[in-house]
Amino acid sequence: MRGTLYQHYRRFDPDILDRPIVAGMVDTREQEDELPVHIHRKGQLVLAQRGGVTCEVPSGLWMVPPRCGVWIPGGMPHSNRVSGNASLLFLYVDMDAASVPQECCTLSISPLLHELIHRMATLPPLYDPDGPPAQIAAVLLNELIAMPTERLHLPITRSSKLRMIADALMDNPADRRTVAEWAQAVALGERTLMRIVLAETGMTFSRWRQQLQIIVAIQKLSAGNTVQSVSEALGYESVSAFITMFKKALGKSPARYFSEREAGQTGPGETCRETTASFAGRLRCGTRSMDFRNADGWS
Repeated sequence: MRGTLYQHYRRFDPDILDRPIVAGMVDTREQEDELPVHIHRKGQLVLAQRGGVTCEVPSGLWMVPPRCGVWIPGGMPHSNRVSGNASLLFLYVDMDAASVPQECCTLSISPLLHELIHRMATLPPLYDPDGPPAQIAAVLLNELIAMPTERLHLPITRSSKLRMIADALMDNPADRRTVAEWAQAVALGERTLMRIVLAETGMTFSRWRQQLQIIVAIQKLSAGNTVQSVSEALGYESVSAFITMFKKALGKSPARYFSEREAGQTGPGETCRETTASFAGRLRCGTRSMDFRNADGWS
């Protein structure tokens, strides 16, 4: 039997809806769920109201913990893996409706933005393009450009060898094999593997593996697992060692990270407007339009 995500995908096709912005929501069952590789013509923002989501695109893995969202440009192949008992929101934006990003990015989601997207998801898909929904959409996108970015991306790129290692570590994040042992496992020299990782991800092997562990840790913590059980699943000898790694990577402990997410606080950090520019240009929604100024980067 197909999972909940697949059933939603079959029932709700945003690309056949003649509206520049539409939204949907879905709740998954107890077990983990996965939607194989697929493509939307519209750009997609994936949000987790509860639970965790991992999106894979050709360039890497993107984590979607609670109170965050991942933007996936239209036309980009991607797959989704969701933790059990998750609650998801999907926002779809016509690539011609605004100057939207051409690459993926992870965003924190404010309570206001969350409510706007949730409201869009409760509206009929074929809403009145000249009515209040068009105004909601304009406010929604204006709020989106101020959201802070999160460092929850695992670069993989086109290296089949690196993907093999990533898949193995996702399945068993406690695997502590050294670079030399991984190189032997994928039939490469140790220095060759180190060069590939650095050249294609911009990270050392140890930093890249730590980033993968952060993604796995947040997904497991989002699903309700305790810090102790997650630290054990990732192969740490003590909870304190795991917390130290988490704080080093994200600047805060797991408890603080999730308390801020639940409170809708992002703390100090760069915004989407500051780091990846903005959804700049003109939003055309029905007969209304909104001019987003200070565009400084989206192509």
